[in-house]
Amino acid sequence: MVDLRSLEVFYWVVQLGGFRRAAAKLHTTQPAVSNRIVQLETAFHVRLLARDRRHRVTLTPKGLELLAYAERMLALQGELVSAMADPASLRGTVRLGTSETIVHTWLSTLVRRLHQVYPQITLDISVDVSTRLHDALLAGELDVALLLGPVAGPAVKNLPLCDYPLAFVAHPDLPVGRQPVALEALARWPIITYSRSTAPYQQVADLFSDSGLASPRIFANTSLSSIVRMVLDRIGIGVVAKAAVTSEVAERRLRLLRTVPRLDPLVFTASYLTLPGSGLAAAVAALARQVAGEGSG
Repeated sequence: MVDLRSLEVFYWVVQLGGFRRAAAKLHTTQPAVSNRIVQLETAFHVRLLARDRRHRVTLTPKGLELLAYAERMLALQGELVSAMADPASLRGTVRLGTSETIVHTWLSTLVRRLHQVYPQITLDISVDVSTRLHDALLAGELDVALLLGPVAGPAVKNLPLCDYPLAFVAHPDLPVGRQPVALEALARWPIITYSRSTAPYQQVADLFSDSGLASPRIFANTSLSSIVRMVLDRIGIGVVAKAAVTSEVAERRLRLLRTVPRLDPLVFTASYLTLPGSGLAAAVAALARQVAGEGSG
């Protein structure tokens, strides 16, 4: 008899393009995934998958036919669980990718709330820059991503989270001149901001380029904590989300610099793939939206 677990394994092998990725997604082993596929092929007496010399997985005609049934059955199962299950009974592991800005603002609140509402859901958390979170989500390596969004794709659901203004920040003793601080004065110091692949870095580069000024030294950094540390150590002027340095500003260890023009805010979304079996991801994303709204209100 064919069970839903075998269909789920088959579905994710197809979606992710291989046995190894499917095993990681389903928190099982590659041999276990292979055994499930063998069981399906034995039950139906047909070949469902083919592999080329590079071990890429492709569907046979019968495999394509089974995929349509698997999608419908898994989607129906997800609807059933959402409609009938007590939230406290939902269980499983959600691979959550998050920007470090979220870590510094309300991620801990989200984790606490998740434990209260869904005590049997476990988080596997990865912290990275938004560009890599974007790619990992589309590759099926993450279930939910809290990132600079939205993420484009036919199967992607984007829930708006929060907008965080970017700010120029400096040590109070750094001699940058009177406020509002002119771009010429800023350019005398290294500008320390997010990595080159991010929108803030590009904004800073464009700001000076569009003003006809010589570009300052821009120190790209993938670690928000490291950016803040370097600014505290008076190495230069930071460009970070204002919300990420609230305590440092309140304690007067850093000060916000007023500048003209201003930078565009960072816009975050909770993004996930709307695929069969994505009920846990949808629940976590919805809860993240609720917590972000409370934190940014």
